[in-house]
Amino acid sequence: MKTLHFYLTRQVLASLVMTVAVFVFVLLLGNVLKEILTLLVNRQAPFYKMVEAVGLLLPYALVFALPMGMLAATLLTFGRFSADQELTAIRASGISLLALSTPILLLSVGLCCLSALINLQIAPQCRAAYHNLIYSLVIELSGVIMPEGRYVKDFPGYIFYVGKNKSGELTDVIVNKLDEKENVQQRVHAKRGKIVRGDDKQITLHLFECQGASRGGDGQWHTDESGNEMIMQLEFKPPKERKPRISEMTFFELQNERRTWEGKGIDATPVLTEINSKVAFSFACLSFTLIGIPLGIRAHRRETSAGIAIALILVMIYYAFTILGDALATKPEWGPYLIVWLPNFIFQAIGMVLLWRTNRGV
Repeated sequence: MKTLHFYLTRQVLASLVMTVAVFVFVLLLGNVLKEILTLLVNRQAPFYKMVEAVGLLLPYALVFALPMGMLAATLLTFGRFSADQELTAIRASGISLLALSTPILLLSVGLCCLSALINLQIAPQCRAAYHNLIYSLVIELSGVIMPEGRYVKDFPGYIFYVGKNKSGELTDVIVNKLDEKENVQQRVHAKRGKIVRGDDKQITLHLFECQGASRGGDGQWHTDESGNEMIMQLEFKPPKERKPRISEMTFFELQNERRTWEGKGIDATPVLTEINSKVAFSFACLSFTLIGIPLGIRAHRRETSAGIAIALILVMIYYAFTILGDALATKPEWGPYLIVWLPNFIFQAIGMVLLWRTNRGV
């Protein structure tokens, strides 16, 4: 039995190393072509800086490559076992599929622990360091004024949150207007916005499709009927250094960020969603392993291309929930911090049912 477990684990690890290397290369290639190569060709940065940037991106790429690699490895290995009739021979000797899969399931649990360490601590730190490096080389002022994905406190009397910023075109803008005691007096949620620059310190913020509420003298919130469009004149002082996005914060930094905003009466759903997303994604290796083992056996495929194709389809389904949760991060009524957990529950439930049925030969 030990020999069989060693043989199976070695096969899975070999496939895991190969697929993780491929996925890391593909994920890094997108960032290299988009940002790093452009700076290098335009001679805006020395070569050693670009090497450092690629090194800082590696942990972030591993966040996604490890679960995808584990899924592809289980599909390929168990599909090959099934196609070569090795699984039939193992069952004929009285060994069940569950007993055979035990070391692979334990391996996936170990990878979950490794993923948690990378997701919650290492990857956010490295990604923040990467963006600080790029920030120090090339600064696009429109992105600095209203950076996306974090709370902006650079304007006296206001705290902003911007979902997306594409060259000054904003999406999902939340405006919190403060009173003299730094308490939130008015809240506005705009679906769209636009930044218009004046001189170095003056900018005009146009907000469209606005919905707002103001705190009355009784302390209760009342719907603001001020209109569908707002124009705000703001004075901006460029920060000396870049502040990290929410996605670039470690688990403990996110917890402190959440307590800070909740203490000020500001909705911290984007932070809560990011916390749950990082924790939930740490269990992706186990979810993919549970569903990958029975699917690999049922597919009866030896071809690497077929295994990779199935893995990519499942990964897209899994990530669709994460993308949906991020898209709804400014809408607490939809519970985006719960949506990011759904793929784990769905994949693990389906995987355990399929594994049980396959073990019984159904």
